[in-house]
Amino acid sequence: MATIPARGHPNSRTPMNTNLKTVLETAIGDPITSAVSGTGHALGIIPIGTGNDFLKNFGSDMEKFRDAENLWNGPQFPIDAIQVNDRIALTIACSGIDARVAKDVHKFSESPILDGKSSYIVSLAVNFLFKGIGTHWTVTLDGVSVEKDYAVVAVCNGRYYGGGFMPVAEARMDDGVLNTLVVDKVSRSTFLKFVGPYSRGEYHRFPHLAHCSTAKDIVIDSEKKDIVTCLDGECVTTDHVHIRLADKKLNFFGPDGCSCNATAREAAPAVEQM
Repeated sequence: MATIPARGHPNSRTPMNTNLKTVLETAIGDPITSAVSGTGHALGIIPIGTGNDFLKNFGSDMEKFRDAENLWNGPQFPIDAIQVNDRIALTIACSGIDARVAKDVHKFSESPILDGKSSYIVSLAVNFLFKGIGTHWTVTLDGVSVEKDYAVVAVCNGRYYGGGFMPVAEARMDDGVLNTLVVDKVSRSTFLKFVGPYSRGEYHRFPHLAHCSTAKDIVIDSEKKDIVTCLDGECVTTDHVHIRLADKKLNFFGPDGCSCNATAREAAPAVEQM
């Protein structure tokens, strides 16, 4: 995913033309988001990467972002952001086995014999088979703490991460609400049954394992530095994670008529245990 810097006057193309090449090559992930958030400047994106998870939230309009001409005079609109300790994320802040897989992909991708897809498969296999699915944490949602083993804690502003996984289909990027999905530690056989529905936003099919809330204050604590958290592709490791809605929204601009909630669905009711 590549970013376009803030615009000047609505009819001026100078700021974009001057800085576009540098930003496309270097400004990817959390640093540019943190730099722009709350400044009053606007952020635009051209999908030249491999995942493009942020723009998947715009549905079929994602293709319009590929042509910069569609962005020159596109409207600005505010979107929410996630504050994670001293960093900012736009889509999903996830901690757990999914974040560990994302972190290890970067390590395995340094191998000359593995391409991007192969690195992901190797990372998934190593974490699934040898590192275990659950981690012992204390998770506190709006002051209520529960200490046990967890597989995933995903705090969602948007709906996509990991190349298209959609943990919470009802998450909307401009409603002032974060949707937090907490998944208990499960066996490997149960995880294999769960991961497909999880990737499609069907966590409600497993009410005995996955619990979704709209907590305003989320804290994850560990007795050791083993909390890997992935923020829009950037991974950090710590023993304490504090997540909340960022105080200030981020101004975004895109093609005329686009919506960051194009693929959002209504929340589904819980079903019988599977």
